[in-house]
Amino acid sequence: MLEALDKSTLNFNQDSLHLLNISLAIIMFGVALDLKVTDFRYIAKNPKSFGIGILSQFLILPLLTLVFVHLIQPPPSVALGMFLVAACPGGNVSNFLTHLAKGNTALSVSLTAFSTAFSIVLTPFNFGLWAGFYGPTASLLKEISLSYFEVFQTVALILGIPLMIGMYINDRYPGWAKKATKILKPLSILIFAGFVIIAFIGNYGLFIKFISLIFLWVLGHNFIALFSGFSLSKIFKLPMEDTKTLTIETGIQNSGLALVLIFTYFDGLGGMAIIAAWWGIWHIISGLTIASVWKNTSVVKRFQMVNK
Repeated sequence: MLEALDKSTLNFNQDSLHLLNISLAIIMFGVALDLKVTDFRYIAKNPKSFGIGILSQFLILPLLTLVFVHLIQPPPSVALGMFLVAACPGGNVSNFLTHLAKGNTALSVSLTAFSTAFSIVLTPFNFGLWAGFYGPTASLLKEISLSYFEVFQTVALILGIPLMIGMYINDRYPGWAKKATKILKPLSILIFAGFVIIAFIGNYGLFIKFISLIFLWVLGHNFIALFSGFSLSKIFKLPMEDTKTLTIETGIQNSGLALVLIFTYFDGLGGMAIIAAWWGIWHIISGLTIASVWKNTSVVKRFQMVNK
């Protein structure tokens, strides 16, 4: 069964891939319309929480992913999918979830902006580095002969250019940017959701066959991501607002970018694609659950303070 998953490929036509690329670019453009240069200046004023967030996102999560892969020893394609998801920047919904959880939204926005901007370099680098530390995935990468420069170009095109254009428009035309983002955000999310549904329908049999294994692998991997941000925050004694933010930022990954790279450079390799697709569903569920718990906890505490 595991060997069948490793050799499987997801059915996905070129038009759907173009749609996914466009939807991700629109999502990034919509996020950038909310960003300002001052969001990056927040980093200089609050270096401790920001630095720990970057450490959690780009070093601790890939390291713990390597440990997790060694422990469970999944098929090489699944392990490769895990390394790719761990190398991607934070997901675009992390800011919303942080706000819902009563976390530090300014820190969340700064981390999202930084991780997205630097993912142009860090995503290809981190993916190749950590996948190379695990024998089966290192061998698989050699067979595929992946060009990291081409990956760099793809990430720059999908994330970097929309980020720069969106920030420029927000700086020059803030009124228009504010109106546009209200339309673009829900529209792009609907497009992306439509893509996931189409991919699921087109590969229904494959998903059903392997979902029990995939569910447990993604559940464990996502828990590790959330734990990474939470534990580092506690170790460095960050305020609870920042702890919430780092937990969510590390636990919400841009699995849409991972899917683009998988279908572009790995021909929809089954284990990779199913891992990234289920990540895209599960991290929203886990993120909403954690944010809702923290939100309700904050409401209860405020109610208790008012009634003292």
